[in-house]
Amino acid sequence: MPYLSRIHLNPLRPQAQRMLRNPQVLHAAVLGGLSRQPVEERVLWRLEAPNKHQLAVLVLTQSVPSWEHLVEQAGWPSADEPQAMVKPYEPLLDQVQRGRTFAFRIKANPTSATKKPRVPTQAQAQHLAGERPRGVRVAHRKLPDQLDWLITRMGRAGCTVPTDLVSGNDVPAVRATGRDRIRFHKNGRKEEASPVTLESVTFDGLLQIEDPALAREALLQGIGSGKAYGFGLLTLAPPRASEER
Repeated sequence: MPYLSRIHLNPLRPQAQRMLRNPQVLHAAVLGGLSRQPVEERVLWRLEAPNKHQLAVLVLTQSVPSWEHLVEQAGWPSADEPQAMVKPYEPLLDQVQRGRTFAFRIKANPTSATKKPRVPTQAQAQHLAGERPRGVRVAHRKLPDQLDWLITRMGRAGCTVPTDLVSGNDVPAVRATGRDRIRFHKNGRKEEASPVTLESVTFDGLLQIEDPALAREALLQGIGSGKAYGFGLLTLAPPRASEER
């Protein structure tokens, strides 16, 4: 049975600041919450920082996690309020039925595979020069391309995005609420390797379920690339009254 956790972090603590700077640090801490090591199950997570005073990480696991270490290292271990909440995910999955509308959020790394990148990196050029190479991943950096990527991926996930009529045109009921370019070094040492660079886009909007089986698979397996770095976790909530169609 899958479980969704929310762990509150203290943005003033040094370890929490390290997690903000380097998603690989947070990924390691998330995997440390599972007792079966090495971790073989699919784990999805997303860092949420609505402002400088609030910081939390959402984690979807397939087994029951334990977050004491994360609270101790980067949270408020002596606070009165619960710092880590874990809830079964099955009740939400049971609500994923054909025709239902949900509000959604996803932090995505929009990329596509191609054998003809416009400006290949040195590593991509070397890869493509090999015998029968597979395509390389290229990031979508422009917002219209990122939105097109999302709509396409939602379709593969058994969902459609409703449209709004704006100035006589139908536009998807989704907006990019956060866009950023993330750079970090995998080993934390700037002098040893080139940084990893990832395009990050947070989308908020509405979706309608067309194929419940595909939608549940997307909820459990994530959407897009970069899942180890906090991308791909799709979360659902009831739409607000003003959003319902």
